[in-house]
Amino acid sequence: MPENAGGHGGAAPSREAPQVSRGSLLTVVVILAVVTVAAAIFGIVERKHAGAQLMHYTDATAAPPVSLAQPVFEKNATEIVLPGNIQAYTLAPIYARTTGYVKAWYHDIGSRVRKGELLAVIETPELDQQLDQAKADLATAQSNAGLAKVTADRYQGLIGQNAVSQQDTDNAVQALEARNTEVTSAQANMRRLEQLQSFERIEAPFDGIVTARNLDIGQLVSAAGSTNTPGAGTVSGSKEVFDISAIQTLRVFVNVPQVYAPDAKAGVTATLTLPQYPGRTFRGKLVRTSDAVDPATRTLLAEVDVDNRSGELLPGSYTEVHLKVANPAPALIVPVSALILEPDGLHVGIVDATQHARIVRVTPGRDSGSTMEILGGLEPGQQVIANPPDSLTDGEQVRVVTPDNGNRNQPAESRP
Repeated sequence: MPENAGGHGGAAPSREAPQVSRGSLLTVVVILAVVTVAAAIFGIVERKHAGAQLMHYTDATAAPPVSLAQPVFEKNATEIVLPGNIQAYTLAPIYARTTGYVKAWYHDIGSRVRKGELLAVIETPELDQQLDQAKADLATAQSNAGLAKVTADRYQGLIGQNAVSQQDTDNAVQALEARNTEVTSAQANMRRLEQLQSFERIEAPFDGIVTARNLDIGQLVSAAGSTNTPGAGTVSGSKEVFDISAIQTLRVFVNVPQVYAPDAKAGVTATLTLPQYPGRTFRGKLVRTSDAVDPATRTLLAEVDVDNRSGELLPGSYTEVHLKVANPAPALIVPVSALILEPDGLHVGIVDATQHARIVRVTPGRDSGSTMEILGGLEPGQQVIANPPDSLTDGEQVRVVTPDNGNRNQPAESRP
């Protein structure tokens, strides 16, 4: 029996684990690193692409969508409608001409007053004392002048008798002239203070209606032109205490386009319409023009006077003045939804070649309810924004869409 069969008779021979080479491990690490870098690069590119798409979508949808309408061309328009502002025929802001405290006021806003009627009274105790002092100074100056006259007359009578010298006589005469000058100065000062005292009474300068009252009993009123700094409860000299307006006849100022300037002649009848009186018209008469075209607007300033003895029309109101034209002019018809009403008149919005909105002022013609004639400011062939949003501003970028497109809120690139 072999020798190794005794103690290890049934045992199998032992095996060693396989060894991994350093080159294989390095290859695995490199592959993992490449995969990680590729994944990171792909993620960055994907995020940049998504960000660019989001930015493009945001830029495309940020601009407000607008739809365009094509105005209809009309060959003949026989009437122009111009925006106008109604003003009082005479408006007088009344300022205080003396400093003091308000003793009483007698007319409030809406009161009708006559010329010379008392509006308010201002107490001026300091001014009253200054006037009393001025009267006393005048009496003193007159007394001194009287004494100087007696002395001068006496010296002139004695000079012929050689009882006084010529020098003393000349001194007495010059003293009399100086005293007379003092009297004149004292009289002027007293008249000045009397004039200031007369301003204690605030009176209406003409027949009209009180449209503003800016004083109350006990308030300190500072004279116009005063350099004193007003405190709390003080009516500053730069602020009027009353506003008086003559509204029996009202003025309406309109800017007539240059092309219609020959039709704006004195005596032409004009018709006024106001939004607070739908369906009613008021007749006025064009009384004068500036006889010069404003080079900035190419318009002629005209004044229309309106009889307002009924008191229905209010100064400061907006009105539309309808003027007949002798030579019919071409006009463009636009929907009223395209009109933008501004304080200086009617405007429409157009879109330029760079997709930016432009707000242009137009001259309106006849209003048919759903449409309106445009006589100036809009060129034939130009499209207008059909329904301009309230927030639309001049120069704002917009996005032109078609009204029947259900996906108009999406940019063109993202539509199917």
